[in-house]
Amino acid sequence: MTRARALSAWTDEAPTALLVLADGMVIEGQGAGAAGIAVGELCFNTAMTGYQEILTDPSYAGQIITFTFPHIGNVGTNAEDIETSNLAAASGVRGCVLRAKITAPSNWRAAQSFDAWLKARGIIAITGVDTRALTTLIREQGMPNAVIAHAPDGKFDIDALKCQASAWPGMVGLDLAKDVTSGQSYSWDETEWRWGEGFGRQEAPQFHVVAIDYGLKRNILRELANAGCRLTVVPATTTAEEILQRKPDGVFLSNGPGDPAATGIYAVPEIRKLVDSGLPVFGICLGHQMLGLALGGTTAKMLQGHHGANHPVKDYTTDKVEITSMNHGFTVDRDSLPPSVEETHISLFDGSNCGLKVKDKPIFSVQYHPEASPGPQDSHYLFTRFVEMMAERKKK
Repeated sequence: MTRARALSAWTDEAPTALLVLADGMVIEGQGAGAAGIAVGELCFNTAMTGYQEILTDPSYAGQIITFTFPHIGNVGTNAEDIETSNLAAASGVRGCVLRAKITAPSNWRAAQSFDAWLKARGIIAITGVDTRALTTLIREQGMPNAVIAHAPDGKFDIDALKCQASAWPGMVGLDLAKDVTSGQSYSWDETEWRWGEGFGRQEAPQFHVVAIDYGLKRNILRELANAGCRLTVVPATTTAEEILQRKPDGVFLSNGPGDPAATGIYAVPEIRKLVDSGLPVFGICLGHQMLGLALGGTTAKMLQGHHGANHPVKDYTTDKVEITSMNHGFTVDRDSLPPSVEETHISLFDGSNCGLKVKDKPIFSVQYHPEASPGPQDSHYLFTRFVEMMAERKKK
């Protein structure tokens, strides 16, 4: 048995989907979702729930997601669980890899089957793959470039797919924020979802926050609104001067996909100006990484990245451990940070940097996603901390 065959489920059905890795490995399966071909970086996600939020997270642009949990799609999909803030943009994710076939939905919130939803969003899926064995491969060898292909007739040009996978340049040096950011500025006042009520509205905001959209998730905006903020969302290429003209009480640097050093070519100089302005600044994920660059640090590509909803993080500022949601393939190099910057959080899985703050300014950031509520609300204090910084500045 070849290793590629071992990664495919035993079935008498002819394959209608392939996953082709850059080293030439071909994994067979059954197709689901959209038909077609897509190339990207293959990663794995260990979350047991939240597949719709994961597949609409703009931070996954350019990636093919392997779900380690075998049963994906059981609860269907609905309009409330979409995380993409720019609804006009296509799904940034390139595809998904599943163990079991997609079944009919069984949940009171389901409005559409997962397979139909994948088709509507143009996302290619392959089922019947030993996703845990594939995860082991990624963990040992790193995240490979790959092609996912779905052809209902089962006809593939395997040599062409191998060439496509090996020729793709990969994530290093790739600016993907420009593909997922909003095309124009807009206001946001929607607050968090409550049982029996749905989403609320912020009717008495205390602070005005400008959120720079590098691939912004909707629930981040909801948590900021829930904390008392009126939000103005601006595109990734907005200048510091344009932001300061809006007279915000604070600035938020959002999550997003790709190489922070590549997006940082145009974003980091503007972030430096915002740092110098004295305004409170809060960053998450890509925003954290680019803030690290703006403060004088460097970033590096990770072997397997962090993708899941079960990542323990130590917070040195509270001496507590939080269970966090992660989604990143690059990390801030703590040794590159200047003395004026303090490391505030670390991953208890691998010790990598997960947070920082400037010692003498109201500026901080975290690598993980506090709005995703995996703990479920271990990290919501970060939004409160940001609001308290703005309140303190208003007193001066």
